[in-house]
Amino acid sequence: METKLLYNEPYRELTPEKYPLSLRASKYNPKRLFCKGTLPTTDKIGIAMVGTRRPSASAEELCRRLVASLQNTNAVVISGLAQGIDSYCHRAALDTGVPTIAVLAQGLNAKIEGERASIAKRILQSGGALLSEYEDDTPAYKGNFIARNRIISGLSQTTLVVQSRPKGGALITAQYCLDEGKPLLAIPGSFDCELYSGTNALLDSGRAQAVFIPESLRSVAGIPQLDGAKIEQLVTCGVKLSEAAQKVFDRFNGFRKTFSELQQEFDFKAPELLAILTELEISGLVTSKDNYQFYFNGA
Repeated sequence: METKLLYNEPYRELTPEKYPLSLRASKYNPKRLFCKGTLPTTDKIGIAMVGTRRPSASAEELCRRLVASLQNTNAVVISGLAQGIDSYCHRAALDTGVPTIAVLAQGLNAKIEGERASIAKRILQSGGALLSEYEDDTPAYKGNFIARNRIISGLSQTTLVVQSRPKGGALITAQYCLDEGKPLLAIPGSFDCELYSGTNALLDSGRAQAVFIPESLRSVAGIPQLDGAKIEQLVTCGVKLSEAAQKVFDRFNGFRKTFSELQQEFDFKAPELLAILTELEISGLVTSKDNYQFYFNGA
């Protein structure tokens, strides 16, 4: 289906088999979906980044650093084009060359106000996409926002709540994420700052994993860098790993993991795992400053 132009871009209706990223497999996929722009390729990984419309003064810089950590990966930033955190994350993605998709709570031909209109135009110009389950110029009714949030989560491998008060749309998106058994991440903040009361509650209850350092988002979310070393390249350089070391390296190339996390993933005994990590460190494929966190190549 095509209709009148907005930003010189017609919208089209997607059939369910053409839904992008992980939305097709999500239990929250909509019965219909409309799109403007370019859909990501099948190798892309969606990461939802959501939060309050009234963030802190430092939130824009926080979002910039978080999104910058996703450069040189297959990540796609998914958000809702709302004021505040959503817009900051979309803008950071546009500025750093990370693909981004905005899911709207209105029809794709309904008017977008203010700075959000500029961001929407940039998303299309950069090769990103605008998505909605609402036709033509359907207004953004109140109930549409909750429904929109399930699509944001459905598109994503994981969801990050950047800042949130005790109640808000970001926490609804977080619940959709948890309901599908997907990993939920959150930024911790000061105990007496209301803007972090929502994220702190997610962390305190054990429902979310903390991202303490913005530059660590990529590794905490489990998104590998594109230029991580490959075993085939190592062999040509005369590096030959044991079968166990190759197994560990292949699994975590581009990631940062603690020793306990590695033990949970594999059934190696502690001395055996230590020997493997030593082998990888000698080969220059793993570094550790404290023997607690191990940075695999590209992490």
